[in-house]
Amino acid sequence: MRQSGVIVLCLGSVFALSACQGNSDAQVQRALKDVNVIDESNLNDVMLSVADPEEAVTYFTRTLEQNPGRIDLMRGLAKSLVRADKPTEASLVWRQVAEHPEATPDDKVMLADALIRSNLWDEAKTELATIPPTHESFDRYRLEAMVADYDKNWTKADSFYEIAAGLTTTPAGVLNNWGYSKLTRGDYPGAEKLFTEALTYDPTKFTAKNNLVMARAAQRKYDLPVVHMTQEERAQLLYTMALAAIKQGDTAVGKGLLQNAIDTSPQYFEAAVRSLDALDANAAL
Repeated sequence: MRQSGVIVLCLGSVFALSACQGNSDAQVQRALKDVNVIDESNLNDVMLSVADPEEAVTYFTRTLEQNPGRIDLMRGLAKSLVRADKPTEASLVWRQVAEHPEATPDDKVMLADALIRSNLWDEAKTELATIPPTHESFDRYRLEAMVADYDKNWTKADSFYEIAAGLTTTPAGVLNNWGYSKLTRGDYPGAEKLFTEALTYDPTKFTAKNNLVMARAAQRKYDLPVVHMTQEERAQLLYTMALAAIKQGDTAVGKGLLQNAIDTSPQYFEAAVRSLDALDANAAL
């Protein structure tokens, strides 16, 4: 009887050990799965930030084939296609994302962004109109402003640009876009003010510097603005100003600015030399 008890006890110990081993294996598998998820998440972030765009497209396409329907991978593919300068393909993927059960209003915003990049303005406008007004984000109002610009609805555009600028700590880009909108409307003082403000947030933004010079030249202000610039940028800005002066009929001023650009440039400025030679040739006729 005592022997039977010992056997039962031993069998119980074996079963307990087996159960513990099973629990241990399950815990290990769960831990490994968690590690894989973390590793994959980190890899996804790398692919979306520093990886070659085409490589990122290949990665997300392959991973999505292995895990169909995962919205995070669909978003990754769509973003990678935008980075790879394939907005039409990106818009198709973003539309699938927007129709996914786990989609958010931001996904529709990104769909509208891809549609604008594809020059499908009316479709983008339609998508933005389906987003609830309670969804207030920088990207949403940035795109609303661009669509209003496209429709030449300047009042709406100004309102949306202003809201967008207030929703980000880095408004240089949207202020530059707003300034360019003013520039195309012929509001040169307004454009100058916005480009100048953009440069207070990002003094390195060359497009804002170039646009600022164009806005000033349109008012016949042919001196460079007081902003930080490299020697190469200075030469390029003088060249931009020269072309604007010539276009407005201020040929003598433009010729002087071209020569200044050539003298300032740290390397041979072929475009400026060619323009100056063309002016001299025309003057000789």
